[in-house]
Amino acid sequence: MGQGFFLLFATLSVIAALTVVIARNPVHSALALMACFLQISAIYILLDASFPAVIQIFVYVGAIMVLFLFVIMMIDVREAVLQRFLPGGNLPALVLLVLLGIEMLVLVLWSRRFSVMEPAASRGGDDIRQLSTTLFADYLLPFEAASVILLAALVGAILLARKEPR
Repeated sequence: MGQGFFLLFATLSVIAALTVVIARNPVHSALALMACFLQISAIYILLDASFPAVIQIFVYVGAIMVLFLFVIMMIDVREAVLQRFLPGGNLPALVLLVLLGIEMLVLVLWSRRFSVMEPAASRGGDDIRQLSTTLFADYLLPFEAASVILLAALVGAILLARKEPR
């Protein structure tokens, strides 16, 4: 059953990653990247690696995606949608994509180690509890300062991205 969930999350992750590259709208591309990060976090949870899963969500889905959205707000999205991301013919890229997909399927289906892999021993979530206690007890002030700085950056990006005259 775990192998089925792994294949499901891996397939959804690959589809989301392809959507990041293929999407013409930068906002759709950023949302697909966030979905890809969440699928990778789900794979970490299947492997009983709860600490990397939580860090994946906090750092990549939280912080990195905020930075990407700042960049998307700063560019003119209407103009970027009209431009093609892959100039010229897309046929070589499509052929390479199909070949890499076939190679991935062959490697997964013929691998002997894939069926005998066992997840790491679970520690019962104590590492997450310790991290949260340390973060919200010992380092509460720096954590809140970082959140205020990110909020100020968000407000600044919104003000800079406005098109109307002041």
